Amino acid sequence: MISETQNELPLTEHLRELRQRLIRSLVVVSILACVSYAFIEPIFKALSIPLLDVLPEGRSLIFTSYPEAFFTYLKLAITTGIFLASPWILFEIWAFIAPGLYAHEKRLLFPFIIFGSAFFVGGGLFGYFVVFPTAFKFLAGYESDMLTLYPSISEYFTLVVRLLLGFGLAFELPLILVFLGLLGIVNTTMLRRNRKYALLGAFIIAAIFTPTPDVLNQTLLAVPLLLLYEISIWALEIIQRLRS
Repeated sequence: MISETQNELPLTEHLRELRQRLIRSLVVVSILACVSYAFIEPIFKALSIPLLDVLPEGRSLIFTSYPEAFFTYLKLAITTGIFLASPWILFEIWAFIAPGLYAHEKRLLFPFIIFGSAFFVGGGLFGYFVVFPTAFKFLAGYESDMLTLYPSISEYFTLVVRLLLGFGLAFELPLILVFLGLLGIVNTTMLRRNRKYALLGAFIIAAIFTPTPDVLNQTLLAVPLLLLYEISIWALEIIQRLRS
């Protein structure tokens, strides 16, 4: 529940603080992106593995214009910077909402940052190790005598970046629901009553983020989302007990 202190500040003050925290987050992401660019070759090679494993021997990624490789590297560096900066970004989010929380809720800062970062990075790793191998094998399977796959680095890594960030954000579900619980918008009774809608929502999210239309890949994402939904109920129940 939001305390009265937060509501006493004018809207312009809230917007000014939000802008400052966004700028600080962007600065940290930019710095870490620059650091990541110094190690861009091993990052590039690691993220290429899921596709190279399903390509015929001797075939590799290609680029068809002079700036394509540079901008692809830049995109990968920024994405890596976002993942590395996730603890700081979560800290800025918490610092923005903390004035509206009660004293005992403010003690949740470190769990918020630790679990939020773990879920975000864990979502990216889940996509890389679990979904990517089956998804790219499925997509490469369309190669035939009339169709030869020569993947462009910009197209491939645009898809990879979208999926990594998408899985990372999807795995933030417990954090979002706990945050809504702190605001008094949702509670455990509501979440338990709406499990059937959570099931539908999990498969809709899976259909959006998975690159293939097959049920297997969508289920690979939907099942963890449902488990995270149950974790959210458990976490909110603990918070409600602390409040009482």
